[in-house]
Amino acid sequence: MSSHRKPRSSPFNGRAVRTVLLAAGAAGVATAVPAHAATGPARSAAVVSDSVFTNANRLHHTQARDSFTIRQFGKVDATSVRNQARAVSMGCSVDDHCRSVALSFQIVTVAGDAHHLKAVNVSDAANKYCDGCQTLAGAYQFVVSTPHRLTLDAGARRRLADIHRRLDALTRSTLPATELQQRVDALAGEVNGVLQAAVAKAPKGTERPDVTLHRRLDGWPGH
Repeated sequence: MSSHRKPRSSPFNGRAVRTVLLAAGAAGVATAVPAHAATGPARSAAVVSDSVFTNANRLHHTQARDSFTIRQFGKVDATSVRNQARAVSMGCSVDDHCRSVALSFQIVTVAGDAHHLKAVNVSDAANKYCDGCQTLAGAYQFVVSTPHRLTLDAGARRRLADIHRRLDALTRSTLPATELQQRVDALAGEVNGVLQAAVAKAPKGTERPDVTLHRRLDGWPGH
């Protein structure tokens, strides 16, 4: 028997951004609230947190869940976004194996020439006394930053809804973890393409529109 755990943190990818520490909201909750200073005009902050957790064991041999969220904020002064996927397989064996899959796609759009942003993207897969188990945690976070408010049109939302349906099917498939990772990466590439096309049509400003993908994968067998 063996016990393994591989924690993952998420550094920033893409262009550098100014950050300010904000408290993350409850899982699956997005808010945009005014923050009033002692003096001066009202300011607004957007806080969002999405997460998926699965726990496969001798009573529940297969646990598979995914999340696909779109959070569209207008112009805000500060933004804190968190995306997390955690998968655990526990107490199974080669002859009585478990499968635990947790996948989370988070899309966040924010606008403004000078906003503060903190983005956290985490995946964590753990095999606890679970030889031969398939365990995969994948967190994909897409941060779309534009000078002016960006609202995804009906065509973009239809394409994203189709990708979501295919992600559901993949999550609940019996594909080996390594092949599942490749298929999910391909879907993430499609999401990025939809967002890049939307950004290309967005109104221009002093700052260049940008799509930043944060990707974290963890699991067994290793990949």
